[in-house]
Amino acid sequence: MPARAAVDWIRNLLGNESGDQPERAAEDSPGSLRRALRSCETTYVEGAWECVQTCPEQLEQTPEAYTELMLDLHRGMMIKVLVEIARCDRRWRKEECAAARVVLQHVWNQTFPAENLEQTIRTTVELAESLSWESLAGPFRTLPPLQERQSTLLGQVMRIANLIARVDGEVSDAELEALRSVHLGLELAFASRSGRRAAARESAGTGTESSGTPPVSGTRAAQSPTVAVPAVPTASTRLSGMPKLRADSGELAAASPLDEALSELDQLIGMESVRRDIQELIAFLKIQAERVRRGLPETPVSLHTVFTGNPGTGKTTVARIFGKALGGLGILKSGHIVETDRSGLVARFAGQTGPLVNERVDQALDGVLFVDEAYSLASDGAEDAYGAEALQVLLKRMEDDRKRLVVILAGYPTPMQEMLRSNPGLSSRFQRSISFPDYSAPELLQIFDGFCSRHQYQLAADARRKLGEYFQRQVTERDEHFGNARMARNCFESSIRRMASRIVRIPKLTQEDLITLRPEDIDTGADAGGEPV
Repeated sequence: MPARAAVDWIRNLLGNESGDQPERAAEDSPGSLRRALRSCETTYVEGAWECVQTCPEQLEQTPEAYTELMLDLHRGMMIKVLVEIARCDRRWRKEECAAARVVLQHVWNQTFPAENLEQTIRTTVELAESLSWESLAGPFRTLPPLQERQSTLLGQVMRIANLIARVDGEVSDAELEALRSVHLGLELAFASRSGRRAAARESAGTGTESSGTPPVSGTRAAQSPTVAVPAVPTASTRLSGMPKLRADSGELAAASPLDEALSELDQLIGMESVRRDIQELIAFLKIQAERVRRGLPETPVSLHTVFTGNPGTGKTTVARIFGKALGGLGILKSGHIVETDRSGLVARFAGQTGPLVNERVDQALDGVLFVDEAYSLASDGAEDAYGAEALQVLLKRMEDDRKRLVVILAGYPTPMQEMLRSNPGLSSRFQRSISFPDYSAPELLQIFDGFCSRHQYQLAADARRKLGEYFQRQVTERDEHFGNARMARNCFESSIRRMASRIVRIPKLTQEDLITLRPEDIDTGADAGGEPV
C-alpha cells in the first residue's frame, strides 16, 4: 500500500466513529470473529504439536521454539488478512473499527483505546507489507502433518477475511476482489514451486494480481522436501516481539513474558490453591530482585519443586507457565521447559544412564527440567540400580548448575511423598510441594465448554444437562484412574465423532447442524484415560 494511501486509511478509520450506519449484520460479527481467530490459532498450535510428535527430525528448533514460531506465523497471517481486506475500503464505519480492534487485540493480546489506535495501525500496515503468503504458509506446504491441514487453514482464513469484509453488512466490489486475492495468494503458497510458477503465469495472463511481496527477512524458503521449516524471522519481523502499547502512557513497549505467564495462569480453570502458590512465589521473587537492585541482601531460596496430583490436573501446563515466569523475571536466562520421564533418563544398558541424564540436563540449562512420574526412578529393589543412578546424577547436576537449572518432579501424591521420605538427598533439595486437586464436575463442564469454543461447537441445553450429570457421576465414583481434564477432552473428541456419524446422512446441512452437540452425541462411555492434556 502506498504510504499516502495508508495514512488516508488510518485517518478515515479513526474519523468514522459516527455518522450514518448500515443495519448491523445478523451475525454477531465481533463474537464470530473472535471465535474464528481462536479456531485458526488452534490449527497452528495443534499442527505444531503434531509435527513435534511425528517428524521432529525435520525441525531445526526445539519443540517450544517451533510452537512459538507457528504462533508467530498465525499472528502474521491475521495481520496480512486484516490489511489486505481493510485497505480496499478507505471509509471505515464503527463496525469496521471494532473488527480491526478485535484482530489487533488477538494478535497483541492488548486492548487499544482510540488515542493509541493510530500508531498501532501504522505499525500493522508497515508489518503487513513485509509479509508474504509464501512465508506465512511455508510449513503447511512442506511438512506432511500440516499439508493435511491446508484445506482447514484455507477455510478458516477465508472465513476471517469474509467476516472482516462484511462486518458493516455489505461486501463492496473492491472487498470482493480482495477476497479473491487472498484466496489466490494462499493457494499459490500451498502449491509446489512449479505449480506456483504456472499459477503465476496464468494469473498474469488473466490480469489477476497475486501477492507479490517478498518473503519475510530471515525466512528460508523450502528448496526440497527435506528443508521443511522456515527459520525464525529476524527482530524486524518477528511477531511475538512486536510492540504492545502501554495502557498508561500510550508508548510502545515490548511484550513481557512475565505478564504473559501471569495472564495464562489467571485463565486456568479451577486451581485456586495452585494459582495462589505460584503467584506468591513470583511475588516473593520480584521483591527479592528489587532488594538486590537496591543493594539489600538476597534471601537464598530453592526453586526446585514437587508437583503432586492425579493425571490431567494441569501439572505440565503450570510447569510451562512457571518456566516462562522465571524467564521473565530474569532468574533463568530462557525459561524454556524440557519434559521427560523415566524413559528419558534411564538407559537400558550399564554405563549409559549417567550420560543420558547429563544430556537431558544440558538441554534444560537456563530453563526447567520437568520429570513426570518421577517416583518411578526410586522403585524398591536392587534390580533398579539404574533408577538410583539417574537420581544421583541428577542431584549432582542440580548442585553444579544451581544458578542455571530448576527441576520439577511430578507424579501421583502418595508415591511422590514416599519417594521424598525414602531419599534424604531429594527431600533436602525439594522443600516446596504444590498439590494439584482433582477437578469438580462444574469445572470439567467448563473445560468441555472451552473445547467447544475453540473448535466452534455449542452444546444444546439438554446435552449440557446430560454431560453435567455424567461428569458428576465420574467425580463421585473416581478412583486412581480418574482422568480429570483429559477425560473431558476425550469425551469431547468422542462426542464430535458421534455427531459426525449422526449428521453425515442429512441431505442439506445447516449451520446449526454443523455446530450443535445434542444429547445423543454425548459419549458418556468415553475412556477416562488417554494422553495428558
